[in-house]
Amino acid sequence: MKTLRGALWRLRAPLSVLALGGAGAVVLLFADPNQPDNLLPKCPFKWLTGLDCPGCGMTRMAHALLHGDVVAAWNFNAAMLVVGVPFFVWLFARWIRASWTGQPRQIPKLVPGLVIAFALVWGVGRNLAGI
Repeated sequence: MKTLRGALWRLRAPLSVLALGGAGAVVLLFADPNQPDNLLPKCPFKWLTGLDCPGCGMTRMAHALLHGDVVAAWNFNAAMLVVGVPFFVWLFARWIRASWTGQPRQIPKLVPGLVIAFALVWGVGRNLAGI
């Protein structure tokens, strides 16, 4: 028999991730990644290659969103704003539902391939087009 206490116990991992994400959002609310002397980590791929990875600009995008500037967020990383954010919300919602019901998490087999293809196309396209 499934109880509320058992369901809440199963939610400890997603709720912990949500709390850590909230703490990160608070830090990002006050730390400006657009300033050269900020303490936020730099992209190691860009540092090594000089090229933008598919995720480059996500920290600045999140900072802009936290300040309500959707246009700036779009300019920092449009693909992650349009595809990445809804995708991560979808994954997190599935994790919450699976944890609440006690059912195993299952992601459709097509999803990892689509994510890799999207990342490759966006990564190459943004460097060739200069986006």
